[in-house]
Amino acid sequence: MKLYFAPRTRSTRARWLLEELGVPYELVKLDLARQENTTPAYLSVHPLGEVPALADGEVTLLESLAICLHLADRFPEKHLAPRMGSAERGPYYQWMVFAEVSLEPVVMEFYRHAQLPEEQKASASSNEALAKHRSRLTAVLDVINVGLGGREFLVAGAFTAADVVMASILHLANTLKLLDGHPRLVEYVKRHTQRPAVRKAVSG
Repeated sequence: MKLYFAPRTRSTRARWLLEELGVPYELVKLDLARQENTTPAYLSVHPLGEVPALADGEVTLLESLAICLHLADRFPEKHLAPRMGSAERGPYYQWMVFAEVSLEPVVMEFYRHAQLPEEQKASASSNEALAKHRSRLTAVLDVINVGLGGREFLVAGAFTAADVVMASILHLANTLKLLDGHPRLVEYVKRHTQRPAVRKAVSG
């Protein structure tokens, strides 16, 4: 297997999962600042020049969520996904997709706002848009908080790929100080981002 990777991107969650699995893989680091993701060689792997991409034999996957789903099922003996047909399989799918489709887009709105020049941040239109995003974020975080119910893991009473995806996005939210008022989510993020596999995944 070969993972095309750049730090501080969605490719980190794919690398995190590979490290959790403890399986051999080749890491191909791309320097986005030097536009190494726009070379003809990489565009033949990912036509949009984005990361991650995973080459696994004859299969090439381009989306981090698809990569995580694929890897967890590829190595069932590692128990990073509930078994097919189990009662936990549906909730596992739900939280994987909820993290990617409901949580990440609203967190990214706050991330983009944080990158704006100060004068744009202070504009009335920017603050109005941010208020709408904050309302949506609160609702989404409440769903996750209730879903966790004080447990350490999202599903199956054990760490799964769903926790990799959820914790990676919540980590960005916590960095942006968006989890204030949600101490259980902060605890969830800190617990999972202290795992040894995370340290390896962000080691450069």
